[in-house]
Amino acid sequence: MAISEAFAGSEAVSTTEHSMTTDTAGPDVDTSDGVFQIFLDLNDMVSGDELQIRVYEKVGAASTQRIVYQCNLIGAQSPPIWVSPSLILMHGWDATLDAIAGTITVDWSIRKVA
Repeated sequence: MAISEAFAGSEAVSTTEHSMTTDTAGPDVDTSDGVFQIFLDLNDMVSGDELQIRVYEKVGAASTQRIVYQCNLIGAQSPPIWVSPSLILMHGWDATLDAIAGTITVDWSIRKVA
């Protein structure tokens, strides 16, 4: 199976939920199939910052997109690289970032096995 980088970018994340698949306000919908894992460089986080990471997916092609995974990180991160669990996604998914507190510059890479 091939491994690739499906999406990558950098954003100063503030109080608007930001899609990592479209690099715009989100969530959006991507229907590419695969096993995905998110890598975030969080070296910009400091005391008082809070970052919310969400992954959305549809159970079936005609279903409603809902949160399938969520994680909130608070303060400076050690180690500064965060990695999500591997998720099997296909019907209409997205991964988003939202700064609950602070403005946090995040570099990301969404890697795919397919």
